[in-house]
Amino acid sequence: MLPVVAFGVLNGSRFTKFKSFFFFVASTPNINDQSSEKNIPTPSLDARVAMAIGQRQLFSNFSRMGQELFSTFQLERKRLLGFISITIAIILAFQYLELPYGAVQPTVFSGNKTPTSDSTGFQAADLPSNSETLKNVTFLNQENSTDENAHEIVDIPKTSEVKDNVSSTGLISEPARGSGRSLEFGVTDESSSEESFEISNNGSATGQTGNLGYNNTVSHLVPPSETKVSQNMTPPMLSNDYDETEFTEGERFKPPQDDVKIVGNNSSISSMPKETKRSQIPQEVTTISKMNELLLQNRASYRSMRPRWSAAVDQELLQTRSEIENAPTVNDDVNLYAPLFRNVSRFKRSYELMERTLKVYVYREGAKPIMHSPYLLGIYASEGWFMKQMEASTQFVTKDPKKAHLFYLPFSSRMLEETLYVQNSHSSRNLVQYLKNYVDMIAGKHNFWNRTGGADHFLVACHDWAPTETKRNMGRCLRALCNADVKEGFVLGKDVSLPETYVRNAQRPTRNLGGNRVSKRKTLAFFAGGMHGYVRPILLQHWENKDPDMKIFGTLPKSKGNRNYIQYMKSSKYCICAKGYEVNSPRVVEAIFFECVPVIISDNFVPPFFEMLNWESFAVFVLEKDIPNLKSILLSIPQKRYLQMQMMVKKVQQHFLWHRSPVKYDIFHMILHSIWYNRVFTAKAR
Repeated sequence: MLPVVAFGVLNGSRFTKFKSFFFFVASTPNINDQSSEKNIPTPSLDARVAMAIGQRQLFSNFSRMGQELFSTFQLERKRLLGFISITIAIILAFQYLELPYGAVQPTVFSGNKTPTSDSTGFQAADLPSNSETLKNVTFLNQENSTDENAHEIVDIPKTSEVKDNVSSTGLISEPARGSGRSLEFGVTDESSSEESFEISNNGSATGQTGNLGYNNTVSHLVPPSETKVSQNMTPPMLSNDYDETEFTEGERFKPPQDDVKIVGNNSSISSMPKETKRSQIPQEVTTISKMNELLLQNRASYRSMRPRWSAAVDQELLQTRSEIENAPTVNDDVNLYAPLFRNVSRFKRSYELMERTLKVYVYREGAKPIMHSPYLLGIYASEGWFMKQMEASTQFVTKDPKKAHLFYLPFSSRMLEETLYVQNSHSSRNLVQYLKNYVDMIAGKHNFWNRTGGADHFLVACHDWAPTETKRNMGRCLRALCNADVKEGFVLGKDVSLPETYVRNAQRPTRNLGGNRVSKRKTLAFFAGGMHGYVRPILLQHWENKDPDMKIFGTLPKSKGNRNYIQYMKSSKYCICAKGYEVNSPRVVEAIFFECVPVIISDNFVPPFFEMLNWESFAVFVLEKDIPNLKSILLSIPQKRYLQMQMMVKKVQQHFLWHRSPVKYDIFHMILHSIWYNRVFTAKAR
């Protein structure tokens, strides 16, 4: 018998599609082999031909099988690569769109400032005692940024020299508006020579203030962990459950500084922004008179979300509204000047009820530096001072949330940008995500947010980006915003226009208060500042060095304590408050501080405390398109009318001043009152 060799390929492999087959080949020893046994007969010719044919068929089958295997592996490899590609695409899509399913690979696009999963989460921060109030600050850098074409966003180094006559309280100046607006006053940092102490590279402050530590580490937020909720508790209403507005990055993130066009050499304007969507005079303008109408309409029609269950505070708010609407007439009050107000009787009654009734619950959750860590100097001082005085208040703050009429979200919009913004990214996505995570965390941990969808919660934020950062996840909250643009989501009757104040000395925030008497105000109008936005270059094109009565400048030369700038304000009749990148400017409060009649050139800007104050009684509003006629508009105001307005500026001044300890009718109480008042008139009962 001839030996038989069998070869088979079995079924069962996922990569083969052909059936089993067997080759049976008769093999014979080499006839030329001398060692072969001689008794084996020599195969016939037909047998040898059959063997050759069988061998050829065998090799042909092997070749075909190899080709099929190779094709199969190629196909499966392509399928595997396609599956991997689709998986990666889905991950990137979730990361890019930020769908509300938690943080998906948070480090795919983010820089080193993006929160990571192993970062420190939200932690309760102890509220400051009265003795610790002035120590609850963040030590920041001070940078003399005077570049007229600076970026809106800059990465500020952690080493700086800060000058201030500060004692050991730890009150330290913030940086110039690091987001490209310089100091917003057209002058270099005034605190560069009068006052002194330093923050060294290792973060320790030295000088007159002693050894004040600066913690350079940042506690990032992570998505809130799962919170156990009792079965009888209403499920949390997370931030994405009530989103009514579509967030867009907008154009708040300013173009690179080379995105300019050059103008004539005979002007101090070195460059002008290119005409872009946000560098043109608005086609539609809401005038002050139109805002008055909108306020009345919203007051009559706007109501917040109906509470998901009733609480005793709801009836208290309704009772308060009734008492305010039926307030007794105020004939004479030595502390309040009636012409300044829309209705002084209602204001006084509302203020009295606030002092007697209002209770605020301050969330303890949230880690520094974004939470519970205010700026106390500079152009963002409003949010910082309010945070400091609100958390320290024994009159308004309650530890029992069931008694609270309002809930305070104590975050700093400036620290949010300083901590999390990725330089040159031109994106606030991770800042928005941080706030969303915070809202989701408190909504999952407590049921206060869930009861009203956040309608009884409030925030106080002065950074330019705050409206964009908060409109999606905090849109139902009462928002006190410096950037109060009626065309950019600011809701009259609900939101509050926050005064943007420039505090130069934390120990004496009212230093240099006041100005020259009328007879010594020889300058008709004054302005100085960096060329931010599109309005200021237009202002200088028309009025710089054009008229001796119009002192219109770019950035003033540096002087000790900004004395040149301050003296111009103290000796001018009208102070021009022209918008920069956004509608708000600290010049409005600066003008009141130095008793100069403010001239506001900022279309669609809602002035501070608009729901209470009669701004047209002490300020002038000029449309941006009327800048060429600015002098004639001011000269058309009779002297008698000017004297009345200047007197009323001095009367309204008390409502725009910070004090180390709050006093009646000061800016702290006015901010809180506006929030309280808007809550009273937007609240619903179950």
